[in-house]
Formats: sequence, structure tokens, C-alpha cells
Amino acid sequence: MTELDRPGLLRRRSLAAAAALGAAAVLGLAGCAGGEAAPDSTFVLLDGSKATTADLKGKVTLVNFWATTCVSCVKEMPQIVATWHKYQGQGFDTVAVAMEYDPPNWVLNFAQSRQLPFKVALDNTGDVARQWGDVKLTPTTYLVDKQGRIVKRYVGEPDFAALHQLIEKLLAQT
Repeated sequence: MTELDRPGLLRRRSLAAAAALGAAAVLGLAGCAGGEAAPDSTFVLLDGSKATTADLKGKVTLVNFWATTCVSCVKEMPQIVATWHKYQGQGFDTVAVAMEYDPPNWVLNFAQSRQLPFKVALDNTGDVARQWGDVKLTPTTYLVDKQGRIVKRYVGEPDFAALHQLIEKLLAQT
């Protein structure tokens, strides 16, 4: 490589590094959402009923954006079910929001065949995903405290041991 080529190479490497940092920032890397209020949303549940963000207040709630075609989502779902079973009697709830592109009959079949015990919502229009920070990557999961504030956002599968510790801390708060 000649000396004339070296500045271009350095510039390309710098751009690649900046792009990688930007991607890490976008992914959130299980970053904290900083205590902002959960957005006002209406969840249309599989049975046709509706739940709102306001209905979540007073409980610690896991809001999980997922899809039946997402391998990581399917893999983590048994742990989300186990988390719900472990804490649901203590003021914990879960809403699993199926992405806009997920066929409703696939979501219904998944929820029934795996006996999902919590609320499962269809986001047919993509409005809920947009309201929650324009969610595009699945799984993306938010942990909301009793006051309706987002405490943590996970992109990808959470560390469930750490998640359980955080849930217990939030449940203990008044």
C-alpha cells in the first residue's frame, strides 16, 4: 500500500468504527431507558379485549415485543412464562406484543399451544411498537415499575437472573 492510500484506509476504518458504535447505541445493549413514563398505548388482546398502559399502573410489568418467526423470541418465551409464574401473585404482570408482520393466526396458535398465561396482544398496525420507541428488533423487552415508568429496556434476550433481581427490587418498593 502506498502512502497515498493510507489516509483513505484510516478514514474507512474510522467510519467503520463509528458505524459499529452507532449500531451498539441503537441496539441499546440492554440499556436503561432512564425512568421515562411508559407511552399511552392500547393493547388489543387475542380475545378482542383491550388493555391500556394506564391499566398497568400499580404493578411491575414486563412488556415484550416478539414474533413467532423470531428464533430468540421463541427461545426466551419459556423463561418469560416462568418469570410470570414466579411473580404474578406479587403484583407482576406481562404483556407480550406480537409485531405487526406476525400473522394473527400464528400468534394465536403459538399462545394456545404453549399455554401462554399472560396477556398477548396483536399490534396489527404497528402503532404500539412505534409508541414504545419505534421497536423494530425482536425481542425487545421493557420493564415498567408500579408508577408506570420504564426502568429498563432489553434488546435481545435478557439475563433472567438479573431481571429477576430487578423485578424483586421493584416489587418491594411502595
